[in-house]
Formats: sequence, C-alpha cells, structure tokens
Amino acid sequence: MVVGDMIALEPVRLPGGKLVYAWAVEMDLEPSRVKSNTFTMEWPPKSGKIAEFPEIDRAEWFTLDVARRKIVKGQVSFLDQLERILIGGRGNL
Repeated sequence: MVVGDMIALEPVRLPGGKLVYAWAVEMDLEPSRVKSNTFTMEWPPKSGKIAEFPEIDRAEWFTLDVARRKIVKGQVSFLDQLERILIGGRGNL
C-alpha cells in the first residue's frame, strides 16, 4: 500500500500512441516487498488460450542517471519532471 501525498506527473504519449500516467510520492519502500498487479492476454498468440502475467517482474532503486539509461526512452520525461520537482522543492520529494 502506498501511503503519502501523491504528485501527479504530466502524462507521456509513447510513439505507438499509448498514454502513460505516473505519480511521485515520498515514502520508505523495500523493493523486495513490491507486488505486481497482473494482466491477461491470449498466449501463445492465436491459440485461444488466455494466460495471466505480472505487469512488472521486480522493483529496484536507481539514481536518476542510472534510471535514465534503464527506463523506456519514451518515459524519460517522467524522470525530467521528477528532477524538476526535487530541485524546485515542490512537495517533500
């Protein structure tokens, strides 16, 4: 459970058209305790079988520099926004 004041970041539209939303919050979080939600899809494709998969496989902490190398390129602006918030002193992040 996430506890704290959530700060909505500006949504990002990926090259394929998908709109991604993200929030920032300050809290203590042990990455090994993060539990993913799941999604369902037909797998294997065109098999008629529905399978369930986790949205994420694990959580980790990174510096902003390392995160910029690891994040999906289309979502780098989330890190830019977070950096502006941290430098600008908005909220307690």
